[in-house]
Amino acid sequence: MARMMLKNLPFMKMHGLGNDFVVLDARDHPIPLPEALIKRIGHRHFGVGFDQLAVIESGTADAHLVFYNADGSMSAACGNATRCIARFLMVELGKSELSLTTERGTLFAKDLGNGLTSVNMGAPQLMWRDIPLASEMDTLYLPIEGQPTATGMGNPHCTFFVENAENIDLSKRGAEIEVHPLFPQKTNVQFASIISDNHLRMRVWERGVGVTLASGSSSCATAVAAARRGLTGRSVTIDLDGGQISIDWQDDGVWMTGPTAHVFSGEFTSEFLGAFYD
Repeated sequence: MARMMLKNLPFMKMHGLGNDFVVLDARDHPIPLPEALIKRIGHRHFGVGFDQLAVIESGTADAHLVFYNADGSMSAACGNATRCIARFLMVELGKSELSLTTERGTLFAKDLGNGLTSVNMGAPQLMWRDIPLASEMDTLYLPIEGQPTATGMGNPHCTFFVENAENIDLSKRGAEIEVHPLFPQKTNVQFASIISDNHLRMRVWERGVGVTLASGSSSCATAVAAARRGLTGRSVTIDLDGGQISIDWQDDGVWMTGPTAHVFSGEFTSEFLGAFYD
């Protein structure tokens, strides 16, 4: 397998609102991914660069998705990557709706037309044990300065509501909160400002990645947190650094809708891959 891959390993580069991904298609054969290779692919100078690496595998649904962060760690959920891959697969399979399995569970996607793809990210996790947090506590107001809200979307999130998200030192505060002891698996961090009862401005620090232009699961978590705190309704538009996304927390789960982009396709060379396979 390694020798086959050294000759030819295609990939796709995609993004959702600037939240960018390298996507590998492993439906025909498995692709072994050493942690060192994931990190090198994710390096924006020595590799291709990504916020997440996504692998498409065969499964009981239309496809199964596996996600990795830029530091090589796995992530159970990646909303924007799911939307990007859903768009790719709907075009390939000639479908306007499909289902994708992830560690988060089965996610349903549909084409809304006008370049918009919607994915149901499932029900939010609101109990401390499910997020998870280190001990039992009120997830709506955490005992952290700023009283953020904790939400699980298959991965943990910590959302601060602030007067002006633009004034936050995101690199400093995000890095601090990501490793807060209340979050045993670390956490994604969001800082959000209320524009109106259906409009938010949000900035994101992603666990295992750093500052990103957008995050689908973070957008879902922030919308859920804002609705739970009575700051907005359950359907909101969120302005991210990379653009605008719509979130609708319905009875069947949290629907996330926005544009996607397949930027280019390429191949990893044997020269690049050789250092990572025997």
